[in-house]
Amino acid sequence: MTATAPAPAPDTRTTRTYQAYATPLWRRVLLNREAAIIGLLLVVIAVALAVVPNFDSPLTVTYLLRDIAPILLIALPMTLIIITEEIDLSVASIVGLSSVMTGILTQAGWPFPIAAITAILVGTLAGVVNGFLVTVVGLPSLAVTIGTLALFRGIAVGLLGTTAITDFPEFWSDLSRDNIPGTPIPGIMIPFVVLAIAFAILLHFTPFGRSLYAIGLNKEAAAFSGIAVGRTKFLLFVMSGAISGFAGVYFTLLYNNARGDNATGLELQVIAAVLLGGVSIFGGRGALHGVIAGVLLIGTLGSALRLAGVTSDIINVITGVLLVLSVVSASLLAWLRRRRISAIGKRKERELAASASS
Repeated sequence: MTATAPAPAPDTRTTRTYQAYATPLWRRVLLNREAAIIGLLLVVIAVALAVVPNFDSPLTVTYLLRDIAPILLIALPMTLIIITEEIDLSVASIVGLSSVMTGILTQAGWPFPIAAITAILVGTLAGVVNGFLVTVVGLPSLAVTIGTLALFRGIAVGLLGTTAITDFPEFWSDLSRDNIPGTPIPGIMIPFVVLAIAFAILLHFTPFGRSLYAIGLNKEAAAFSGIAVGRTKFLLFVMSGAISGFAGVYFTLLYNNARGDNATGLELQVIAAVLLGGVSIFGGRGALHGVIAGVLLIGTLGSALRLAGVTSDIINVITGVLLVLSVVSASLLAWLRRRRISAIGKRKERELAASASS
């Protein structure tokens, strides 16, 4: 018998077939939603500088960054929560509750740093409540945080009623409004930048961050792959509560006012900015730089329109239209992407069938 040559060893090399690598690098960097938001932000700034009186004033920059600082802070954990296909609607109520706690404890004679830390711990505890109900009890985060939105706001209003506390140590009040020396940039941007860098590293450069995307895409598959889905989500809600508590302390000092209704409606601004920045409401997609650009876009647009004499109602309408267009465009792009992938798959099937028949 004639000996047959051994069959060649199968090629075990793998090639990258991920969709993210299917296009050139420049297209992945420049042709995405985050880049589009950054580009739109630059256009708005350029137009405002050209046509809006006093927009180039250093005072405008200062007030703009002061006003959006709470949104920037809360948007950091909110981004991570929405990437996992959850949501936290109670953040503004936690801001109000921590503001009230700051005022009550300061009025009771506590040293302000101790009062502020206690208020942040109260915010953290509120996040623990949200996380427990979502991850341990197993309730939907939308229903849970709608309920705790009312609960935490009710506690805040119940503690102070209709009164306001406005007597805070001058040193801390001035510190919340001071700028970085020699610049129009408020000092609150320093802790924000530190937190933003930490969250960016956590989300984009660690296994924990990759697990968030996996949970958002398919939580069952993520659990089977060994990711602690419940514990991960619990930590995100705790982080959201802690940073909302910190934002409440800053909010109190900035406006020198502790009231139960402080920051009412802030959660909608945060969520609008996160979605506008490219985070998918269905989870599994988003980047922190896009969210920061989204917050800056909403804040810059609002500031420019107010300086131009546009009323708040019109500004809200414009912001709402931007948000709707953002969500619709995301769905449209996803549909087009699926169509293109389907077309490529069918073409390859036809090519394989043709080569097999020949």
